[in-house]
Amino acid sequence: QVQLVESGGGLVQAGGSLRLSCAASGRGFSSYAMGWFRPAPGKEREFVATISWMVGRTYFADSVKGRFTITRDNAKNTVYLQMNSLKPEDTAVYYCAATRRNTIGVLDQYDYWGQGTQVTVSS
Repeated sequence: QVQLVESGGGLVQAGGSLRLSCAASGRGFSSYAMGWFRPAPGKEREFVATISWMVGRTYFADSVKGRFTITRDNAKNTVYLQMNSLKPEDTAVYYCAATRRNTIGVLDQYDYWGQGTQVTVSS
């Protein structure tokens, strides 16, 4: 069992930056791939970014590629989402999720979810 708690959300002007954190408790954090998701029109949640458990391979949605980075610190059981050049359309609740399955951003393949942190980008 893994519990996830997100933090770092807030209000920022367009063009600004935020860093989200997701702290995990429970055993085996380093063996989980971690992802970030957010709600989207017509979808429950859309994939934003993911990082693998072993080599830290990263993948990003096209909408955030080049602006967001995802990293993990297994010693601290924490994954980070650095968001730069934020746009008003990035406004959303951001959710952290964990999986041991071989998946890249498929929503129902993630077993554990946090409660989310609100990001608001003003124009």
